[in-house]
Amino acid sequence: MLNAVLDHADDCQRPLHIISESMFAAWMDGAADAVKCLVEASGFNAKNGEVLLIPRGEKPPLTLLGAGKAKDAFALGDGAMCLPEGDYALTLAPGHINRQDLALAWLMGAYAFERYTPRKRAPACLYIRAAEAAAARTTAKAIYLARDLVNTPAADLNTEGLEAAVRDLGECFGAKVSAVVGDDLLKQNYPMVHAVGRASTHAPRLVQLHWGNPDHPRIGLVGKGVVFDTGGLDIKAAQYMRLMKKDMGGAANAMALAHMIMAAGLPVRLHMVLPVVDNAISGDAYRPSDILQSRKGISVEIDNTDAEGRLVLADALTRATEDEPELLIDFATLTGAARVALGPEMAPYYTDDEGIAADLEQAAKASHDPVWRLPLWDGYDALLDSPIADVCHTASSPMGGSITAALFLRRFVGDVPWLHFDIFAWVPKARPAHPVGGDAQGPRAVFSLLQARYGQS
Repeated sequence: MLNAVLDHADDCQRPLHIISESMFAAWMDGAADAVKCLVEASGFNAKNGEVLLIPRGEKPPLTLLGAGKAKDAFALGDGAMCLPEGDYALTLAPGHINRQDLALAWLMGAYAFERYTPRKRAPACLYIRAAEAAAARTTAKAIYLARDLVNTPAADLNTEGLEAAVRDLGECFGAKVSAVVGDDLLKQNYPMVHAVGRASTHAPRLVQLHWGNPDHPRIGLVGKGVVFDTGGLDIKAAQYMRLMKKDMGGAANAMALAHMIMAAGLPVRLHMVLPVVDNAISGDAYRPSDILQSRKGISVEIDNTDAEGRLVLADALTRATEDEPELLIDFATLTGAARVALGPEMAPYYTDDEGIAADLEQAAKASHDPVWRLPLWDGYDALLDSPIADVCHTASSPMGGSITAALFLRRFVGDVPWLHFDIFAWVPKARPAHPVGGDAQGPRAVFSLLQARYGQS
């Protein structure tokens, strides 16, 4: 899949013209009469996804790919699966299509999850002049990592398996990886991670990755790693439990961002903290009305055991802040309310730092990784009040659920500059560059922000 973007052109590659509707008439005016007749007879009108192969005798056929009204390269991200198998060389495309973006979009659309079933066909491979194939592959590899992890069911990616994936990532880049497992979580003061995961036969754990020069600016990175979420004693209905293998999507997205940072050699000191649990049901499961102590010393009243993600994140965020990072970022498949607000394609984010918000907005547009800022609205903070603990972990009102979840997490962050993403990490309906299944939402935007701030090493 990563070879779907080629390094070099050769004479065996089929020339590819990507033609938008706005340029189609001019293209036809410049075509030979025989070609015009063939195009007209075929009904090709440059609609998005239309394909036409034009014979050229003994030479490889000229291939036309319709771009429709494509505004950017990512609208063409299904090209690898629209074209017949084979090798192509891009020789014409709309002027506004960024070639480097097209290389990444092509690879994103070429992805398939093949662990259990081989794909039916190989993607079409494309050489794109003026695009850096290696750079596109590096980013795509990080995205593939997140997608593969999210797509893997919990039977094959339990808490031990997710820790092993972090260790594999660390080994690739010479990072140090450690884990606190099982009852050692209590000894080392991660009580909420332990409480959420203790009911499972797969022990809960807190996995940490350290990479980079200690003298460089410290970046904290946290990801929710719930390998499966039954809802606990407040068990989910079947239709809501069906996709809960993806509840470690926050950890997968954090790992994708870590991959990008380390592969680029950014001059930062990366500290990734992943709370990894299986929110299962047994006689030892934590209960509604329990009072949990947190690593930060804040007591937490439990209202609903299906709101477990914010509990494990709280201990992990506390740990990340203890090293005083210059910036703290977390990814979590946290609330259904975020999906009601913004749907599956756009990730809401939260921050109190206006400078970070402005930089992220610019980075998201540049990387075509859509995010949308929601408010940390202080007026809702009192909804988390508890009469018997410092805080209740869910709000007394069902409204603004993504906001109140973020407000709960903010109590464990303190004054550290912080970005929180409430992501879906799943594509329910295929669109260009995004096949159905697990996905990365936000890491490319954040990486673009970090590149702008810290530059290359």
